Amino acid sequence: MTGVSDAESVSLDLLKNIMADFSKERDWEQFHSPRNLLLALVGEVGELSEIFQWKGEVPKGLPDWEEKEKVHLGEELSDVLLYLVRLSDICGIDLGKAALRKVELNAIKYPVGICRGSSKKLNADNNAPESG
Repeated sequence: MTGVSDAESVSLDLLKNIMADFSKERDWEQFHSPRNLLLALVGEVGELSEIFQWKGEVPKGLPDWEEKEKVHLGEELSDVLLYLVRLSDICGIDLGKAALRKVELNAIKYPVGICRGSSKKLNADNNAPESG
């Protein structure tokens, strides 16, 4: 196990290293091509989707969910995250840096003055607002 207590924050680098060790110990690296990992990730997103499939709109915090449903949700969210972290590692992408860069790009694309409370974004061609 990782030795990370519940009080500690878990970094993407820690998860990346844990997943690399996990795969190496099992000799699974041979199966972890980008394509295979992507397909596994898509499968896990499908399993995550099934949890919400017939629930309609769900309020924040899942107040009406049983604890076992929340535990199952956490497991499926974790599967998605772990495959995403592993895929980014195999592809040589620093996922944390890429995510921060994407947030910066989204801040440009969706400026507060134009987008607050709406789905409008800047048009890439002329910087005019357009519906998103």
